[in-house]
Amino acid sequence: MHKLLIFNNDQLLRRALTHRSYVHENPTEGEHNERLEFLGDALLNFLSGHYLYCRYPDKGEDELTRRRSALVDEKQLAKFAIEVGLDLRMRLGRGAILDGGFQNPNLLSSTFEAVVGAYYLDNNSDIEAIRAIVEPLFDAVPEIIVDHRANVDSKNRFQEWVQKNITPTPPKYVTEQVGGYTHAPEFVAQVFVGEKIYGIGSGRSKKDAEKAAAEDALAKVKKY
Repeated sequence: MHKLLIFNNDQLLRRALTHRSYVHENPTEGEHNERLEFLGDALLNFLSGHYLYCRYPDKGEDELTRRRSALVDEKQLAKFAIEVGLDLRMRLGRGAILDGGFQNPNLLSSTFEAVVGAYYLDNNSDIEAIRAIVEPLFDAVPEIIVDHRANVDSKNRFQEWVQKNITPTPPKYVTEQVGGYTHAPEFVAQVFVGEKIYGIGSGRSKKDAEKAAAEDALAKVKKY
């Protein structure tokens, strides 16, 4: 059994593994794992940021940010979840199971975040305890994978997410110039999936504004 699954408080681990679909079908179960997911997400962002800051002393903020996004994106966290054995331990409702929940990257990554948050609390909120768990996982990710994902355009990544999770129709960008000067215009872009706005961004070119909108959308879907 992986160390991330060894808890002093078994009820805390149970809650971390419990998806809202399970609670919906079993109302007496109590709380689902979304609050723990919120905590785990914050911890992973901090720990991956510190890890990359130390590992790449020559990299600037933009490059480190891209690498952090690659290291803790949904796809990579789902792989971590499988590696530590969470895939068949997730407590899902029947509908989620029938929809392939045990292989769903979104559910896997969310559960991994929840278990990280729970492990932190189970160890008296000791950041070093969780660092000792996650940094070996970061170390095991091949450099070529992190480098490739860090350089994938945010518009492509958001389109991949939309087509995997919502609709095969690509997202639509609406971009307009809102100010600036002839030589230095300012653009604002909105990205839509169907009729819903998913992200807003600005930039000195249409391309930069649309990339910023896609990054905003990716940040929001990761959060929610």
